[in-house]
Amino acid sequence: MKDENYFFGDSEFHNPALKIENSEKLGKIHQIVDQYKLNKHQVNKIRNVFEEEMKNGLSSDQTRKGCLQCENTFVTDLPTGDEKGDYLSLDLGSTNFRVLLSRLKGRNEEAQFIVKYYDIPLEIKVGQSQKLFEHIANCIDDFLNDVPELREVHLPLGFTFSFPMVQKAINIGLLVTWTKCYDLPDVINKNAVEFLQEALNKKNLNVDVVAILNDTTGTLVKGAYSHPDCCIGLILGSGFNACYVEKAERIEKWHDEKHENVKNVLIDIECGAFGDDGCIDFIKTEEDFEIDKESLFPGSFTFEKMFSGTFVGDIVRRILLKLTSKGLLFEGKVTEKLKEKTSVTSAQVSLIDNENKDCVETRKLVADLGYEKYEEDDLRIIEYVCAVVSVRGALLVSILMAYLLDYIDRENATIAIDGSLFAHPKYKTLMTDFISALSNGKKFKLVSAKDGSGKGAGLVAAIAERLRTRK
Repeated sequence: MKDENYFFGDSEFHNPALKIENSEKLGKIHQIVDQYKLNKHQVNKIRNVFEEEMKNGLSSDQTRKGCLQCENTFVTDLPTGDEKGDYLSLDLGSTNFRVLLSRLKGRNEEAQFIVKYYDIPLEIKVGQSQKLFEHIANCIDDFLNDVPELREVHLPLGFTFSFPMVQKAINIGLLVTWTKCYDLPDVINKNAVEFLQEALNKKNLNVDVVAILNDTTGTLVKGAYSHPDCCIGLILGSGFNACYVEKAERIEKWHDEKHENVKNVLIDIECGAFGDDGCIDFIKTEEDFEIDKESLFPGSFTFEKMFSGTFVGDIVRRILLKLTSKGLLFEGKVTEKLKEKTSVTSAQVSLIDNENKDCVETRKLVADLGYEKYEEDDLRIIEYVCAVVSVRGALLVSILMAYLLDYIDRENATIAIDGSLFAHPKYKTLMTDFISALSNGKKFKLVSAKDGSGKGAGLVAAIAERLRTRK
């Protein structure tokens, strides 16, 4: 039967259903889990709040300061396809550190990308920043050993720095706060480019950091390289953020006279922080508040903590723990493993949510949690929890994307997406359906921009060099 309170209320794909015979138990489970189902009223209210926060973020009126930075990236061009030359890029995020070489050859020849991955020891992610940037410079030095001919030439570098910044120019990014597992206080409120450039100069590397950007900016630019109608870049991985093409005339807070001839510029929304001021607390659950409180940075980037890859496994675990504690799962027996924060992963949630009738992945999780005996209903409950949490995440992202499509108001639009969460078997379909239902008939497509944050940085370096020669 169709439930008119929800979008696609007659579809179990979009509105998961739990089928167990014990009606009393079913009702109690619904009381706990269905807090994660967003009804039409909540969805519309979230959209309205996001619209208001976007206006605040772009406003020059400091009394209207909200939770969205809407940061000017100073990237005022997109790739034309004519770019040529060698450009280095560095992609520093929570789980990935990559050095890339982009060999761009114009329209008639396919670009080449050389990528090398490096580890960052946990101990240099906290404390003083010198060891981190020296390590990065050493890795770039190692990378150049594979292309020694480039040591003799000037190499522009685009630096993807996936942390909140206030940008003052395309090559000046002042760190606002660290997120994820980094905590290096001496970089706060300072230009991260200077720290990296100093480390490169100490190694006598002929590398010039010409641009600093967020991973979403890189993803949009990489998307635009293949799809000229790309106007939104989206990160859906360990964190969440979006970037879009904005008309320069709409940015009230951009007072720089130099932008008078600029038509468009990319805006980094930092929408992982949506709701940090409490404006969407009306949809948050007890588990949402607990996860934020126990995180490395409480009260910061609370929106992404509701569904991103770093946190979604723990959300599911906490729901399962609550159900078990109330005697609704595993006969009320709580194992030590179920109490561990990292005992359920994002990957497991995705696999279970794409489970067939054999419940192979669900049974694996049950075993991993230390349960030898369980009922078939326990498997159904776990699958239901994973499905509901996944749908909530896809819907939350879709609400924001639908608003942006309506706001940008283009005849056709491409949303370029990078990140492990987008690889979830159902996410693309869920997002496509929800965005279609929530936007005003806009034509759009979702495309994967794999490694967009890294390859996009090389393209931004090329754009920065082009902009520099125009001056």
